[in-house]
Amino acid sequence: MRNEEIEDLVERLAVELGRGLSLEDLDGVLLAYSANQAQADRVRVNFLLSKRVPADVSAWQLSHGIAAAVRPVVVPANTELGMLGRVCVPLLVRGFRVGYLWVQQDAQEQSATAILAQLPQVRNSLDLLATLLLDSNTAESSQRRAREQQFLAAADGDRHAIEVVSEWPEIRQRGPWQAATVYAAPGADLDKLDHRGVKPDHRAAGDPLAAVLVHRSAGLQATVGMDDALFSAGLGSHAVMLFRATQGRTAHAAVLKRYEGELAKRTGVPASRVVMGIGEPFGSLRALPAAYRESRIAAQAAAVDPVLGTILDVRGAGVYEVLAGGQADPEDSVYFRLIRARGDSGELFPVLELLYDNDGAVAGIADRLHLHRSTVYSRIARVRGIIGADPLAGRVRLELHLALKAARWAARPRI
Repeated sequence: MRNEEIEDLVERLAVELGRGLSLEDLDGVLLAYSANQAQADRVRVNFLLSKRVPADVSAWQLSHGIAAAVRPVVVPANTELGMLGRVCVPLLVRGFRVGYLWVQQDAQEQSATAILAQLPQVRNSLDLLATLLLDSNTAESSQRRAREQQFLAAADGDRHAIEVVSEWPEIRQRGPWQAATVYAAPGADLDKLDHRGVKPDHRAAGDPLAAVLVHRSAGLQATVGMDDALFSAGLGSHAVMLFRATQGRTAHAAVLKRYEGELAKRTGVPASRVVMGIGEPFGSLRALPAAYRESRIAAQAAAVDPVLGTILDVRGAGVYEVLAGGQADPEDSVYFRLIRARGDSGELFPVLELLYDNDGAVAGIADRLHLHRSTVYSRIARVRGIIGADPLAGRVRLELHLALKAARWAARPRI
C-alpha cells in the first residue's frame, strides 16, 4: 500500500481545510489521519486508538446512507456517542468505491455548510486520494492482475497458461478441483432515488473497466481465508473461482454471501440476486476449460430459474445444459405460440411450468401461486381448449415444457 503518499496527502488536505480528517476503508478500518486538531471528540479519539470504527458509530453513520452515497453526506452530531457532526466524503474511481474521508465539524459550528463549501476547492486532491487508494488495493496490484489474466487464459483453454497455473503452490497437488462462476443480477433499485432524492451512481455497472475491478475485488475479498477457495478472477459480468472439490457446499455458501456483501460495498447498490454455478469435479487442470463452461451454464440456469436455488451444480441444471448446446426457440412450438398469443398467457404459463416441474402436484402448485385448486384445474382446461390437445399428454407435455424452459434460457445473462 502506498501509505506514505496517502498519509502525506491527508495531512495536506487537513492543512488546506483547517480541519481534522480521518480516512477509512470500506470495512471501517483506519488508513490515515491528520495529526493536529484543536478539537477531537470522543469518537475520533477512540477511532485513532482502536483503528476501527465501533459498531454503534458505524450503525449511526450507515443510517445516513453513506454506503450508497456518491456525494458528501452530512452526519449530524450524536451526544450519546460523544460525536460531533461530520461530513463523509465517499471516494470513488469510475464509480468504484474505495474508501471514505471524514471531515469533523468544530464544536461551535451549528451546521456543516462551511465544510460543504470548502470541498469543491480540494476536488483534485480528493480525486488523487481516491486514485492512490485504488492503486493500493490488493486486487489492483500488477502482480495480482497478471495472475488473474493467466488464470483466465487457462480457463479459456490456453495450454501454456494451464501448465503455468498447474504449478502454482496454492493449486498444485490440491486437486481434484471444481470451477465456479459467480454472477450478480443488477440491483432492482438502480433507478430509484436514495434518501436525499438522488439516484445512486451506478457507473461501475456501465463502465467495463470499473465492472471488471468490482468483480475482481469482490472475488478476492470473498475468498480470502477460505481454505477450499483456491483462486478467483474477475471479468466484466462475473467472477471465476477455483475450489477444491468437496461434497458439501458450506464453503461455497460462505463465499457467495461474502461476495454479495462486497459487491454492495463497492457499488453502493445491492444486487437483486447473486448466484453461483459449479462445474463437475476434475483431476487434471487440462479439464479446467470444460469445467468453466459447465459452471457458466449452471450460473446462467440459476439466474433465469430461481426455483433452482442460488448455488447450482451443473448436473442440477437439467434441460438448460441441453439448451446450452444449441439454438432452441420457444416460438418453434405451435402450442407455445397459441398460448402466448392469448391475453391471459401470463396466467397460464406459470401454471403449466409449475405443473411440469412438480410432476402434476396440483395442491402444491395452488399453494405456490396462492390459488384455489379449482382455479388451477380451470386454467389447465383453458390451455386444453386453446391448443386443442391435452397439455398433460406425453408429447404435448414434453414440447411445452421444453418451450417454456427455452423461453427462460433466452433471457439468460451472457457470461
